[in-house]
Amino acid sequence: MELRHLRYFLMVAEERHFTRAAARLNMQQPPLSQQIRALEQELGFALFVRHPKGVDLTPGGQVFLAEARDILNRVEDASRHAALAAAGFAGSLKVGFTTSAAAHPAIPALLRAYRAQYPGVSLLLSEGNARELTAELAEQRLDIGFLRAPVARPPNLVFHALLEEEMLLVLPVGHPLLEQQGADGFSLAQLADEAFILVRRNGAPGLYADLIQACENAGFSPRIAFEVERMLTNINLVAAGAGISVVPASMRGFHGASVVYCSLRESTPKLIAPITLVHGRDASNPVILNFVDMARQVKVT
Repeated sequence: MELRHLRYFLMVAEERHFTRAAARLNMQQPPLSQQIRALEQELGFALFVRHPKGVDLTPGGQVFLAEARDILNRVEDASRHAALAAAGFAGSLKVGFTTSAAAHPAIPALLRAYRAQYPGVSLLLSEGNARELTAELAEQRLDIGFLRAPVARPPNLVFHALLEEEMLLVLPVGHPLLEQQGADGFSLAQLADEAFILVRRNGAPGLYADLIQACENAGFSPRIAFEVERMLTNINLVAAGAGISVVPASMRGFHGASVVYCSLRESTPKLIAPITLVHGRDASNPVILNFVDMARQVKVT
C-alpha cells in the first residue's frame, strides 16, 4: 500500500464519484477504478458500494476514511516539521557561557535576535567557566559556547573572535588609592601593595596569565588574596573590602554603589577581554550554522 492509494481513496470518498475524483486527480477514470480495486483486494474488504449515481462508503470504508485522513495528516505534519528542521527553524540548541561573557550586552542581544528569527528552536542555556565549556563543546555536550580568552584549542573545535573590550580596575568605595587616581586612570605600578582577587588560573588561564605578566613587567608580583570560580564573585568580594580586581568593562554595572570602576593605563601585555564564540568543527546541524552566522553578523558592541 502506498500513500498515493490513500490519496486516491480519499478523493473518491470526498466526491462520491469516480469520474469527478479522476478529474480532480488529473487522471483518467479507468486507472483510478483499477487502483481502488487493487486497494480493496489488498485490504480484503470493499471500500465502496457502487451504484449508477456514484459510490457510497461501506462501514469498513467509513472507518478506513478516518484512518487514511489521520495518516495523510501525520505525513504532512512530519514533512513540514522535517523541512523546518532541515532549514534550522526547528530543533534545540545547547548554549553555554561564562558569567563575564554573558555580562556583555552582545550576548543577550544576540539571544533575543535569534529567538525572534527562529522561535521554533528551543534554547537550552547553561553556565560554566572557560575550561568547563571547552570540554563540554569538545565532547559534544554543548553546541555553542561563549567565553573570553580560549583556555585550550581542541582540534575538533572552531573559535571565532567576536569582539574585544578593555579591562577595568575595581576598587571598593572609599579606597585610599582613589585619591591618587590620575586623569587617565591608574598604572599597574600603583597597585603593587594591593591584594588581588582573581578568577582561578584553571578557569580563565588567559586573562589570569596576562595580568600576572603585566604586573611583573610593571616591576612586581601581585599578591593574590583570593582565587574564585566566577568573575562576578570578584566584584562581590571587592564590594566587601577583601581586595581589588580587574574585570571586563561590560561588568561595570555590578555593585555600582559599593565599588568604583577605573581605567588602567597601558600595560604589557595589553589587558583586554575578548568574547569568543566556539562550536564544533564538523557542525552540520543547520540550527548551529544559523546561530553562528547570526552571531558573526550581529556583533553588538
